[in-house]
Amino acid sequence: MKLFFIVSLFFLGNTIAQTNREKKNYKIKKRTFSYKKIKSQKNLKLDLYQPKNNNEKKPILVYVHGGGFSSGKRNDKISKYFCQEMAKQGYIVASLSYRLTMKNIGFGCNVPASLKIKAFNEGSKDIYEAVQYLISKKEKFKINEKKIILIGSSAGAETVLHLAYSKEALKNNISFAGLVAMAGAATSLKYISKETAIPTQLFHGVKDKLVPYNIAPHHYCKKTDPGYLTLYGSKAIAEKLKKLNTSYYLYTIKEGNHSWNTRPIYEARDTILDFIKDAIVNQKMLQKEVIH
Repeated sequence: MKLFFIVSLFFLGNTIAQTNREKKNYKIKKRTFSYKKIKSQKNLKLDLYQPKNNNEKKPILVYVHGGGFSSGKRNDKISKYFCQEMAKQGYIVASLSYRLTMKNIGFGCNVPASLKIKAFNEGSKDIYEAVQYLISKKEKFKINEKKIILIGSSAGAETVLHLAYSKEALKNNISFAGLVAMAGAATSLKYISKETAIPTQLFHGVKDKLVPYNIAPHHYCKKTDPGYLTLYGSKAIAEKLKKLNTSYYLYTIKEGNHSWNTRPIYEARDTILDFIKDAIVNQKMLQKEVIH
């Protein structure tokens, strides 16, 4: 009974937030740029969505699609919808292509864990270089470089979490303002500290059989499988951020599966917008856990 009250209170509060939020509907423009040249391959590109007639620097949302590092596109139906909707709210949005290093290889239990780690590393390296490119054009694109927000779905969520919270991340000289991960996981919690933690929103289904909700092997592989790799899902990340007393928002879907790597785009768009505005842009302290 207590749980029902908490959940009901959340939806009431969320409805009020949607009602009180200032309605925006900017007209937007979209342009495509190459940010990285690769020998014997197509250049890596990004699609930039911007409010038209904008003369002031704005926060930028950097969106990374999913697809198991073997498929997915920066301009597929879901990516385009999400980027357009966010840009209509006044944000600059960049949707990125990155190297699909597991194409024709797979990402399951028969794939060596070392290749999975390599995919995380190479993907996050590409995103880092894309962000560097965007910063180099900050005057042209009207980007507020102090408000760079990472958003990822599935493999894209793993990529942005790895970019923000890994050993390699400590070498980067870019400070990210916040992060939104949908059905993602980190390879370690070791490098999430008071110094590295940023406001983080996490969406995850408890019954996700591909990316663990808490701490478990990737794809729930057996220890004897080549692809056995322990990952730290949304629940584990949220618990670490809670202990550090930093901003986080854990949105748990009790019966949810891996489809929640994109469902928040359609079903929790306003929840994402509220978190970005309150916890990231306005830097309000927020620690919230919701069970759906």
